[in-house]
Amino acid sequence: MRLEVNRVSLRDRRGVLRHPVRAAVVCDVHDGPYAHILPLLEGVDMILIPGDLTNRHDRNPPRLAGPFLRACVSMAPTWYSIGNHERRMPDARSWREIMDESGAHILDNRIEQIRGDLWIGGLSSQSPPIDGSVVSELSAKDGYRLLLCHHPEYFQPLISAHAVDLTLAGHAHGGQWRPFGIPLFAPGQGIFPRLTSGLYFDDRLLVSRGTGSHGSIPRLWNPCELILLTIEVAS
Repeated sequence: MRLEVNRVSLRDRRGVLRHPVRAAVVCDVHDGPYAHILPLLEGVDMILIPGDLTNRHDRNPPRLAGPFLRACVSMAPTWYSIGNHERRMPDARSWREIMDESGAHILDNRIEQIRGDLWIGGLSSQSPPIDGSVVSELSAKDGYRLLLCHHPEYFQPLISAHAVDLTLAGHAHGGQWRPFGIPLFAPGQGIFPRLTSGLYFDDRLLVSRGTGSHGSIPRLWNPCELILLTIEVAS
């Protein structure tokens, strides 16, 4: 499966960042091969993973997700939020132990201050009704507010009304099939999904097509994606 590297550059509109943010956004790896991803992570300040390193449809324990997460941590500070595959995998407790021992910052409905001018939160995959209190907690902080949320469909009902500067999401797999650039289906959004790739809502939501695939449905006209994100300091 071809992997595209897409560079996204945004500007801190509120003027709260004192230093730029340079991050790799990696999601939806689904316990797949990762050796081709690692060279692309060199030189970033941080690695941000908005969910689904594992594949819950595989009844065996994940083989590659743990080593990949540890490899990320060895290259740059890594923040990782919880997706639906982590939440619903057969042995979620064992995977949680692997996550906790990896050295990554696990954002399971919690926030952290990365530095004086930058906060990051994780809104985890949940079954309805969804508790979005972590979004309110993040929006109350001073500085740039960055949120990892695996589900782009959470943005409008749970995030858009809050003072979160940028939300990073995945889950949609780019719409799985994209003939002529038209996404056909995404979990959580159904047929002809709206939120599958790129920037939305006045550049407040960035959706990755994901770096891997899973299941028996192939990706067609829809290469995988790694995002190299830069948030520039306001001039």
